Amino acid sequence: MDVALLSRLQFALTIMVHYIFPPLTIGMGVVLVYLDGMWLRTRDPVYGQAARFWTRIFALNFAIGVATGIVMEFQFGTNWATYSRFVGDVFGSALAAEGIFAFFLESGFLAILVFGWDRVGPRMHFFATCMVALGSIFSSIWIVVANSWQQTPAGHHVVPVLRDGVPWIVNGVPVLRAEIVDFWAMVFNPSSVHRLLHVWVGCFIMGSFFVMSISAWYVLRGRHRAFAERSFRGALALATLASLGALVTGHGNAEMVYRHQPAKLAAFEAHFRTGPADMSVVGWPDPATESMRFDLAIPGGLSFLVHGSFDAPVVGLDRFRPQDRPPVVPAYVSYHLMISLGVGFIGLTLLGCFFLWRGTLFEQRWLLWIFVVAVLGAAVANQAGWVAAEVGRQPWIVYPPVAWAGNDVVTGPAGTVVYDEAVGLRTANAISPSVASAQVLGSILMFGFVYLLLLAVWLYVLNEKIQHGPVPVPEAPPAGAEGVVAAAAARLEHRDSLTGTEPETVGRRA
Repeated sequence: MDVALLSRLQFALTIMVHYIFPPLTIGMGVVLVYLDGMWLRTRDPVYGQAARFWTRIFALNFAIGVATGIVMEFQFGTNWATYSRFVGDVFGSALAAEGIFAFFLESGFLAILVFGWDRVGPRMHFFATCMVALGSIFSSIWIVVANSWQQTPAGHHVVPVLRDGVPWIVNGVPVLRAEIVDFWAMVFNPSSVHRLLHVWVGCFIMGSFFVMSISAWYVLRGRHRAFAERSFRGALALATLASLGALVTGHGNAEMVYRHQPAKLAAFEAHFRTGPADMSVVGWPDPATESMRFDLAIPGGLSFLVHGSFDAPVVGLDRFRPQDRPPVVPAYVSYHLMISLGVGFIGLTLLGCFFLWRGTLFEQRWLLWIFVVAVLGAAVANQAGWVAAEVGRQPWIVYPPVAWAGNDVVTGPAGTVVYDEAVGLRTANAISPSVASAQVLGSILMFGFVYLLLLAVWLYVLNEKIQHGPVPVPEAPPAGAEGVVAAAAARLEHRDSLTGTEPETVGRRA
């Protein structure tokens, strides 16, 4: 098999497994701040119980997320040496900033968050919770900045790599690299803010639906209801805001993509010919005939999305040479899967809010069962978003800019866009020339086994924690019970301590 295809499959395998966990920890971090903050403010033991339980789940997700993410950085050096050489100056600064400002912050306070319940005061613990949540968000900023620079490069120039003071030539072609000339222009490249906002709302959806899934399961089983209902309410508020936010940020993203990567948006919508464009709701693109099968579309919808007019022309795939077009089918399917699930999240969360307002949410067992399984949809939506973004920029790993003349892109004599190959980098040219396909295939099998093992461990430990449930809340002694009676009641609550295995309770630190 083609070594470039195998290298892409290997990276897709590792990042898709890894990308289960960053959205979980970023989203859960916000839920933890809410629960720990409510515990600090009200001293209600149920909030303390909820904060402790979700902290343990957060720590598990964080640990597996770190383990699954280590491999990817090695792949840059093994399978993608040419790419690493080209983007090294840009990625070096972004990933260093991620390590300094995010990972150290996140990891440094994680120990206090997990083990500090009985060792630091409530305010210090709440501060640690905020720092861990902030560190998760900081981490996402620098990773998205680095990725966005590949989509819409800015703040750099491309220079030849020198060896002994002269340009390095390989197979008659000079080796090039991108060099930063304006750090903040690189950070705030045209797609960074749009993509970051959309990634954040995706993370909040993932984390909140994860919390609602487990909480709904407890309610359906009649276990830990007070804890589960409070956890569900907080997560539902976050999920509702994030689902509506995804609609707004998604619209901004689509406009940005059209301006800077028009071929990508054309592939998302299977828009083959330049002109007024409908917005496809469902269908199946046929690149061979450049048409849609079983198409159901909103007339003029795509024109309205990017121009605010139902009959304005939209640049289609016919403005790009076949070798410069993204794969249409995977781009279309992943993009529409993400949008369909996003619309479903809006309907589901608003329905949950309606029943919560009526005070009957936790009596709607059919709805709670939907919330139990909806976390799978949140995971699929996040994965589909990444697939759409990464497949849509092909065949470029570093996308060269396009120029506009009014509402149409600037084209060459043949009527198609002529990219400046010197400022971009094709994916096929980014691989390591010395790596053989058999080596990449062997490593895919090895990584596949290791990642399956990690997922099995995660699911086993997660199930154990869910089955065990939160730490019981100690009941207050009966009114008027003091002295010997109160002491006896307290001893009964902690009767296992007689064996030296005193159970942990959430009221201890108060």
